[in-house]
Amino acid sequence: RFIAKPCAINLGIQDSGPHRAQPNAILEKVFTSITKSPDGKRLEGLSKQLDWDVRKIQRWFRQRRNQDKPTTLTKFCESMWRFTFYLSIFFYGIRFLWTAPWFWDTRQCWYNYPFQPLTSRLYYYYILELAFYWSLMFSQFTDIKRKDFLIMFVHHLATIGLITFSYMNNMVRVGTLVLCLHDASDFLLEAAKLANYAKYQRVCDAFFMLFGVVFIVTRLGIYPFWILNTTLFESWELIGPYPSWWLFNGLLVTLQVLHIIWSYLIIRTASKALVRGKVSKDDRSDVESSSEEEDVTPNSTKGVFSTSSNGSNRLNGHVAGGQWTGE
Repeated sequence: RFIAKPCAINLGIQDSGPHRAQPNAILEKVFTSITKSPDGKRLEGLSKQLDWDVRKIQRWFRQRRNQDKPTTLTKFCESMWRFTFYLSIFFYGIRFLWTAPWFWDTRQCWYNYPFQPLTSRLYYYYILELAFYWSLMFSQFTDIKRKDFLIMFVHHLATIGLITFSYMNNMVRVGTLVLCLHDASDFLLEAAKLANYAKYQRVCDAFFMLFGVVFIVTRLGIYPFWILNTTLFESWELIGPYPSWWLFNGLLVTLQVLHIIWSYLIIRTASKALVRGKVSKDDRSDVESSSEEEDVTPNSTKGVFSTSSNGSNRLNGHVAGGQWTGE
């Protein structure tokens, strides 16, 4: 409120939403009581009832849906908050782990287990991360529902489960490695989104590409060959198959499956960006283009459209702004 909003205003981001739909009692009743996305048969019926063109009715529903979505200013402030948290917690974790012996030798995670001291810095690191992911879990139900809602829900559940479970079982050493590794790329993503909202396209593209590289290196390289290696093999060698070994590693492997899915989506978005010259629309956009409604009509055509002014597209929050080819 006191930092992000003034920054957004100085960057020229206006606190204005999309174009509001024309007041219409019949369409409003259909929108609130029946469906927010009417099919072709219902559109034809409404067209005859109102003596409106089908495309005009499609446009009305699109505008009505968009007017309930947050403005670019709201999204900028949210992204700036997340950027601040991710950046701060990442550097806090790096500073804390740099002097920790298990950061350089993962076998140290299991020496003298479970009789390992819990320092105050380690405790606060865990509590901050747990509180933040609980906030993401709750806010997911109040935010706009996106196409990867289920994947994100599973991710938050697995993350909260891992943080809580590792804390209860005093597996905090390996837990800090997992947390720091996941924070390494998140602040780059939020920086890309901030640049996108401010319409700095080249800066946005640069941050997104850097985010993609860091994400793939950490989640497909370091995570399986460093983290999973110590939890699956080194722990088995040093302390044996402890009772919670299967559950703990099951949650870690679940995260790895999600990493593979998201890496595929990032690579696909980045490849489109290289072809088109900018980060393009992804598959889980929360911004609707007029073409998305009009493609159900028999006279729809192909063309290039710009994203609407009330926000940007996201891919697991992955930013994607600019023009895109719609069908």
